[in-house]
Amino acid sequence: MEPHHPPRPPRRKRVRTMHLPGAGDLPPPYVDERLVEPETRHEMVRGRLIHAVPANPEHADEHAELDYLARATLTPGYAVASDLLTRAGPGSDFATDTCIRREGIDPRTGSRYLEEVAFEVVDRQSRQHATERAQDLASRGVRRIFAVFVGKKEVCEWSRSEDRFVPLAADAAIEDPTLVYPLPVRALFDPVEADRAVGHALEAKGNPVFDEARAEGRIQAIELLCRVLEIPFGPRERAHLQRIDVDALAALLAELEANRRWPDG
Repeated sequence: MEPHHPPRPPRRKRVRTMHLPGAGDLPPPYVDERLVEPETRHEMVRGRLIHAVPANPEHADEHAELDYLARATLTPGYAVASDLLTRAGPGSDFATDTCIRREGIDPRTGSRYLEEVAFEVVDRQSRQHATERAQDLASRGVRRIFAVFVGKKEVCEWSRSEDRFVPLAADAAIEDPTLVYPLPVRALFDPVEADRAVGHALEAKGNPVFDEARAEGRIQAIELLCRVLEIPFGPRERAHLQRIDVDALAALLAELEANRRWPDG
């Protein structure tokens, strides 16, 4: 969303959290202690009230693409969120466009885990606006922070040591424990590359659709081989093929090629 300063502030609401023993090693405020009203368009950045207005197509389209890629490439045990409010500092309570956090409740605080990876889509916002937010998130403990600069088609990662966004190469890929498959930078701007990355990620996660597709391909190969080699193939044989898994189909195809007949039994 794009920032705009509203004429008057909203009613502030503080969400109380259950602080369990041992939470004292975390610096307050906690991630769900609010300075702004959730489910409104208000944010707070270093004490300045910001009104996050609806996005232009360039920003909105890129945000949707980012969510698509993050959700598909996500490592099991993590969650992807859009526009999730985070108390990023004493005077900051704002949402990043897309973030990744561990699922469940942090036993140290009794509330959700702090996000580990955050993405901001930057269209008409100033670089200073993105920089301040990145600085606050980094101080809060967010492990990695990325900015997608829509106009330049550039992806940058926040560098704590250099205190700035550092551009990633166009052929680079984002590798992280929260992702089962490296996220190519090109995929953020190219729908074909995005679909390819999603396909690789789903396969890496063992999505059953890939085994189903391979199984159907091997059944078709067996049927064609039987026709070419004049091996009997009818409803009984097809029913048998539908009952066995993809590895058994591969073994059967190899046996039919070698012996030119159905195996005994």
